[in-house]
Amino acid sequence: MVKQNTLPVLTGQDGLSAYLDKVRKFPMLKPGEELTLAKQWKETGDIKAAHKMVTSHLRLVAKIAMGYRGYGLPVSEIISEGNVGLMQAVKKFDPEKGFRLATYAMWWIRASIQEFVLRSWSLVKMGTTANQKKLFFNLRKVKGQINALEDGDLHPDHVSEISERLGVPEEDVVSMNRRIGGDSSLNAPMKTDGEGVGEWQDWLADDTVDQETELGDTQEHDMRMDLLDQAIGSLNEREQRIFRARRLEETPLTLEDLSQEFNVSRERIRQIEVRAFEKVQKTMQELAAKAAA
Repeated sequence: MVKQNTLPVLTGQDGLSAYLDKVRKFPMLKPGEELTLAKQWKETGDIKAAHKMVTSHLRLVAKIAMGYRGYGLPVSEIISEGNVGLMQAVKKFDPEKGFRLATYAMWWIRASIQEFVLRSWSLVKMGTTANQKKLFFNLRKVKGQINALEDGDLHPDHVSEISERLGVPEEDVVSMNRRIGGDSSLNAPMKTDGEGVGEWQDWLADDTVDQETELGDTQEHDMRMDLLDQAIGSLNEREQRIFRARRLEETPLTLEDLSQEFNVSRERIRQIEVRAFEKVQKTMQELAAKAAA
């Protein structure tokens, strides 16, 4: 497979413009070219074909990576992790499914970057469940929507509203806001209308796990990712588009958006989404059962 050291390298923030200039020089692939290269890679293991598919999508990685600059991490490392996700996408891409590599790769790129961000922000254990990840990557946006951007602890009403909007426990909202809100003391008091209700450290659970458990969690996550990838592959092109847009995007498309895209009713989109989800769920269960046998 393509190696990172064969790709253009971004060295520090100052080199971003130069890096973007380099990746823009790689030609975009036409559908027919992409199909031919994908078949060459899948059927013969042609490294040159895989390399062309990767380099033609480096600008996509850079574009997605720019959306994660707000987490205080070096953009060079964010892009590097996104490139890892891209290479995984190319490795698993099946040209016979009928969709473009860019559509397939976006999910892998985002997943790789998000995993890197979460690992980098793990000085205080945040957990890796789907809800916790959703909270981590959407807390700032929701705070902006409800005008709760002041520094320090959130007002209980804001905590309650964020908890309801994102479907996570209020304790998780409080601890996550503390984690990404700065370096104030864990002994700083929390207040509600001027009255103290304890200290920040009271809301932070010490749930550190040993290395063996962390490794097991990582392996389990990788297995779930692979099962999900295979299960999505069982859907037709329209089902895949709707499933990804409604279930996997950071900001899901509305039924109205998709109804206009496919020129069908919103109810029809909802039905396809439900059917696709049931198919994916069933396929994942079947694959997991086979793997365990």
